[in-house]
Amino acid sequence: MNTKEKAQELLRAWKPGYIFGLDVLPQLEGAAKKFGKKALVISGVSAHWADLNKSLLDILKKAGVEVAAGGIVPGAKPNAPREDVYRLETYILHHKPDFVVVAGGGSGIDCVKGAIALAASGGAVTPEIDSYFGMGAVSAAYQKSGKKGIPLVAVQTSASSGAHLTKYANITDIAAGQKKLIVDEAVVPALPVFDYALTCSMPLPLTLDGIFDGIAHVFEVFCGAKEGAAFDKAAELAVTAIDLVLENAPVLVKEPHNRAAREAAGLATDLGGYAIMIGGTSGAHLTSFSLVDVAAHGTACGIMNPYYAVFYSKAIQKQLKITGAVFAKHGFISENLDSLSGRTLGEAVARGMMKFAQSIGAPVKLSDLKGFSETHIKRALNAAKDPTLESKLKNMPVPLTPALAGAYMEPVLRAAAAGDLALVKEMA
Repeated sequence: MNTKEKAQELLRAWKPGYIFGLDVLPQLEGAAKKFGKKALVISGVSAHWADLNKSLLDILKKAGVEVAAGGIVPGAKPNAPREDVYRLETYILHHKPDFVVVAGGGSGIDCVKGAIALAASGGAVTPEIDSYFGMGAVSAAYQKSGKKGIPLVAVQTSASSGAHLTKYANITDIAAGQKKLIVDEAVVPALPVFDYALTCSMPLPLTLDGIFDGIAHVFEVFCGAKEGAAFDKAAELAVTAIDLVLENAPVLVKEPHNRAAREAAGLATDLGGYAIMIGGTSGAHLTSFSLVDVAAHGTACGIMNPYYAVFYSKAIQKQLKITGAVFAKHGFISENLDSLSGRTLGEAVARGMMKFAQSIGAPVKLSDLKGFSETHIKRALNAAKDPTLESKLKNMPVPLTPALAGAYMEPVLRAAAAGDLALVKEMA
């Protein structure tokens, strides 16, 4: 069994009914019928989306489903601004569809998750999206209101966040430059669909950003995994996904329309979605939420994870050797990892991660980002004190409290700003 086949096997066992692969979009026709007779369809509306939108409308027509609002409703802008959540909520409330179909990347899908939650409980509980941030707040609102959100059919178009598969929704306060997070089983889409062929037209920077997001998901979850069955599964997902990425990312740089490499990237990032449903992300994701105005999410995580790997190094020796072996297999680490331990091992793996990033033209330090400043460090440290983001601190292999975050996160941020692993301060 090759790595692609392994990834497919893992996804089928985890998500029976998930429609994924190359050229699978027509399968939506049979699956959509079970959700009702009327759908609100949310997607991009530029010329780039025209072919996909026509396909979606044709598929729903064949399925006997009425399209509410007379056609495609414009989806979210990048980073799922909170204003778009409220806008899409009004479409749901006015048109009262049986279900929603959203086509988009992570931001588009996340925004609709929030809109559906507000449409269901906003009138009975609170119409303020802030009240739904954190863990379990949507489920609590549904219990209080006696209502639940209508089904969501999520058609993923970007190999990145795994939003079509997961309980997470990132919503952004654009004015503050800060992302907030919903974590709740209640927002998991009823039907995920990902035709990897749809990603062939994605611009290369967006492709690479998605790839780094996928690596971040499996790596951060694996770092936080405890010994036992969960550890073994996290290891399996991390090794499979990272192997797919390291083999295929260089191909995509040279051949952006390569279908086999696009399929591999989709499988890898889907495994990232699987990972964050069995474990949680941590430091790099927390920091990325404060860099929203200077870096795309996956790129921010890709920059930060090597520095956090050094910070965690004493607590994740086994994880470092397992993931480091994959980077070594692809030529990004030359040291004999079996002979290394402690911080030395962490720095070797971190350098391998950075070498991979450099090989495909990605930044490896925060100062490489246009517009990065001291403000972003302060914003990231303040975010560590936000109760709705506390799960990211708790998920760290070296768990931090908000009180300790300044003493240990700031050196990590300073190291990432300078590109100097030596500046990372470890906990005693």
